[in-house]
Amino acid sequence: MASVSVDEAMRRAIELAARGLGTTSPNPVVGCVLLDADGQVVGEGFHAYAGGPHAEIVALAQAGRRAKGGTAIVTLEPCDHTGRTGPCSTALVQAGVARVVIAVPDPNPVASGGAATLRSAGVQVDLGVRGEEAEAGNVAWLTSMRRGWPYVIWKYAATLDGRSAAADGTSMWITSEAARIDVHALRGTVDAVIAGVGTVLADDPRLTARNLRDGSLAIRQPLRVVVDSSGRTPVDARVRDGAARTWIATAAEVGAGKDGRVDLAALLAALHQRGVRAVLLEGGPRLAGAFLAAGLVDKIVGYVAPRLLGAGPTALVDAGVTTIAEAIDLELVDVTQVGPDLRITALPRKREG
Repeated sequence: MASVSVDEAMRRAIELAARGLGTTSPNPVVGCVLLDADGQVVGEGFHAYAGGPHAEIVALAQAGRRAKGGTAIVTLEPCDHTGRTGPCSTALVQAGVARVVIAVPDPNPVASGGAATLRSAGVQVDLGVRGEEAEAGNVAWLTSMRRGWPYVIWKYAATLDGRSAAADGTSMWITSEAARIDVHALRGTVDAVIAGVGTVLADDPRLTARNLRDGSLAIRQPLRVVVDSSGRTPVDARVRDGAARTWIATAAEVGAGKDGRVDLAALLAALHQRGVRAVLLEGGPRLAGAFLAAGLVDKIVGYVAPRLLGAGPTALVDAGVTTIAEAIDLELVDVTQVGPDLRITALPRKREG
């Protein structure tokens, strides 16, 4: 069997880590590949679910004695603390691994320190191999840990002329079934879905992750969050149906901003305390505008249908822009056709000053 380069092994570890997206939170996604002393793959693993064995432990179990004198390639610095599982740094040392290659250091002060522990035990540690790629695959968790509030994705659906509904208010369906299936897959990767009370009153959404072909619920459901400053969510609203956990976030509970509405920064901080690392902001246009105006959106995923309405509500209102010089510039990172629609993924550019 041919030996594998460290770069190739890290690329494989990043692929493995992605298998845990949507099931590991509040923990990160992590992948690990173990090479023996001859550079041959003897173990692979990824963190599959919170509380389960970490990627390094799975790979070590596969490798057994062949790990001794070998190299562990890991997408995130091995943890150095005892929680629901033991420290991976200690497990690597005990297995006799001679070298550990890490893509990204762990920003979590509770779990970091694995690299130092490994070095103190005489293990060679290298950092930064395919770091940008590994960072991108774990961006929500890393971002939330570094700043103390969740990674926010704003999702919207609109016609080519930017309308989210017709003039009479009808909006089912702006986009195709293929796009809606894609949205439900996206919901399955986040910890919470946020909507404003206006959307709840107008559309009565369920905000669950479902298989649209048979209506069945996904095993793991994101927390449903209704931003409802004055507590207007009806008792019989579908977000209260028990299909998933729901938090009606009021200004009295979360705190109010200068406008008397729910303080969005405080809301995100509270969600982080609840273990939420990534959220999907789904509606409506006024709430999305408030998030954008406050600089709280990290990524935008827009589903654009090849249709024209010419009138009706727009997908976004009042984002704090009054002149062209204040426009929120975006960096396009992906444009993909989903059924007849386009899915556009973009990142807001940071403003100077």
